[in-house]
Amino acid sequence: MVQYLVGSRASNLAKAQVREYLRPLRERFPDTTFTHRVILEGGDKDRKSLLSSVSAVSGGSAFSTEQEAALLRGDVDVIVHSLKDLPTANPSGLMLLPPPGREDVRDALCGSTLAGLRKGAKVGTGSPRRIAQLLAVRPDLVIVPIRGNVPPRLRKIETEGLDAVVLAAAGLRRLGLDGAIGEMLPLDLFPPSPGQGALGIQVRTDESSAHLREILSTVGNAAVDAEIRAERTLLAELHGGCSVPVGAYGETLPDGTLRLFGQVSSLDGTEQISGTLTGPSAEPDKLGAALAAELIDRGAHSILDAVRAGLAAR
Repeated sequence: MVQYLVGSRASNLAKAQVREYLRPLRERFPDTTFTHRVILEGGDKDRKSLLSSVSAVSGGSAFSTEQEAALLRGDVDVIVHSLKDLPTANPSGLMLLPPPGREDVRDALCGSTLAGLRKGAKVGTGSPRRIAQLLAVRPDLVIVPIRGNVPPRLRKIETEGLDAVVLAAAGLRRLGLDGAIGEMLPLDLFPPSPGQGALGIQVRTDESSAHLREILSTVGNAAVDAEIRAERTLLAELHGGCSVPVGAYGETLPDGTLRLFGQVSSLDGTEQISGTLTGPSAEPDKLGAALAAELIDRGAHSILDAVRAGLAAR
């Protein structure tokens, strides 16, 4: 019997994502054993600092650096990430496989609806993108920085007197916390982080991993892979990352073509540039690069340069 080691972060959400991913694989390959191993990341050890600061200390992503190092060392054979937490560039020797479908990509407001929030209401989120999008719609809101796993962030509505918090619907659904959702935020005003709702399946590129890659590829979804590749190419071309206000959403249309929506915001939400392009699903990277070029022509780089300067000054 062949055994493969599957790594992830330590949160309940990360564990739920591993179970979700392995379920069809265990059914298809009953003679193959998949064993889960937890890897603690910098963003899990330090839950008070800004994510940009944690990433700077780790030299990479606050939520993927330790896992990628373990994968390269051979401590594990595959990592199951939340794709939105992954940098757009893979370290040398690693690659991403197509994910198995995708959960709801939208953000959810928990504790209230937008219309139901009082003037000056306190809303919790640690995401610059969500902060910018909230302030663009409701500049009166008071944003309270929060971090941590999903359940503790939800509890802050009661323990810290918040009126609401914003979380990814995908995480809430995977944890069975749908009942906490007050309102699903509209995609045209709150486009998600590139890759949100999808799993990032990361493996080594060496020959010794070839058989594992074949096994894992049997559960990959080509349409979702095209969507997330377009989103992540857009982010890469904008020289963005997890800590900048860039939203993107790729959607496969009934005729098989791919539509990509992208948005760049200032930290305070007063400036926003957005656009939409449609192209062949077989060329998602070209579509992402083309939309990025359009947004850059309209001033996206100057907005993002100001964002980075603002974050660095904090």
